[in-house]
Amino acid sequence: MRRLFAVSVVACLASASALQAQGLRDQLTDLFTFGTCGKPLCLDLGNGHGNHFLPAVAAGQTSVIGFVTEAVAQSASSIPISATSSGATYSIVDGLPVRTSTSAGPIFGERPQTLGKGRFFIGTNVSAIHYTTLNGAPIDDLQFAFAHENVGDSARGEPIFENDIIRMNMALDVNVVQASLFATWGILDFIDLGVAVPVVRVSVRGTSTAQIDPFGPNPVHYFAGDAANPVLRASSSVDASSTGIGDVVGRLKINLGQGSRLGAAILGEVRFSTGDAANLLGSGASSGRALAAIGAKFGALSVHANGGYLLRTGDLQNDAILGTLGFDNQMTPWATLAFSLVSQWQVGDSKLTLPPEIALDTPFVRRFAATSIPVRRDDRLDVSIGAKFNVRGGTVLVLNGIMPLKRVSLQPDFVWTAGFEFSF
Repeated sequence: MRRLFAVSVVACLASASALQAQGLRDQLTDLFTFGTCGKPLCLDLGNGHGNHFLPAVAAGQTSVIGFVTEAVAQSASSIPISATSSGATYSIVDGLPVRTSTSAGPIFGERPQTLGKGRFFIGTNVSAIHYTTLNGAPIDDLQFAFAHENVGDSARGEPIFENDIIRMNMALDVNVVQASLFATWGILDFIDLGVAVPVVRVSVRGTSTAQIDPFGPNPVHYFAGDAANPVLRASSSVDASSTGIGDVVGRLKINLGQGSRLGAAILGEVRFSTGDAANLLGSGASSGRALAAIGAKFGALSVHANGGYLLRTGDLQNDAILGTLGFDNQMTPWATLAFSLVSQWQVGDSKLTLPPEIALDTPFVRRFAATSIPVRRDDRLDVSIGAKFNVRGGTVLVLNGIMPLKRVSLQPDFVWTAGFEFSF
């Protein structure tokens, strides 16, 4: 009995170790895997037909597997962090500090004012995201169809078993919570240097059910059983999470000129690939952002406009043109309202593609959509509405909500953010 107990413990520990070693990205891919061969859609029949659906998974430049996993990873690594400065800002005029702003500033947009030499800005915030759509399709009801490879003549559907289709329904529940620590230092009166460190938790739950639709009376494709008693339906599930450091950000802002009403600045930002891409904590590639910021003040109201370029180095990630327009208004001495329209416009044709429709020619022409996910450019437009409240000791409480106006890539219905900031 003791030997049996010891063997059982060792087996359990080995199983747990193997599960821990498998990244969250691989576990998400498991939703497309049925049988024991370890390959997506491998039927593992032993009759020569088990691999006939594998080419369907790689249709197009990338498969639906790559599209889904890349969308999750990119979204987790692109959550807004914070503006580089907050609260009142100063410049030194004739040896004396002079305020260049009075409101607490924007939340995710950038204003031209810098902190001022020797001043610091530190803060932390938490954002929570529950994703609901993928290119506008609800992620709790994603549908896929996989075609048999062409093993006969040029006409798809000959021999007759080429007409077999695997249909799959998938339900995903993806949640991300990100806590960010950020700090900015005014190294000169017109230059700010900043860093932001996100800690990310990603949780994914999903189920998938695949159904083989045989065309002929005697199925040659099945998940289990035999030709006399074929099993044509199979299921898979995943329930996993990961936590760790996300993609760390370094930022530099240079104020080009600041008057009593108008100001302009440039911002350079690098997002390093420090997040574990295998566990969907980062994008797996570094990116850089160059931004121009202009602003104007009209009493208690300040407006800002940002424009720039986002350079991504990942093989499956497109560059983007950036644009933000917004305002922050000091409603009372202790409360500021902040509003921004934040946009991101894809450059070039998408590197992430979906499979084309399935075309069968014999014994009659048929066409099937390969997925319920529509093809859309990754052009994003979000509205950000929030408020900043001055509390004791110069600390600022930040509350904000972001809502997408365009349904592209992986999107939530709403993103809330709460945090604290402090300038000194």
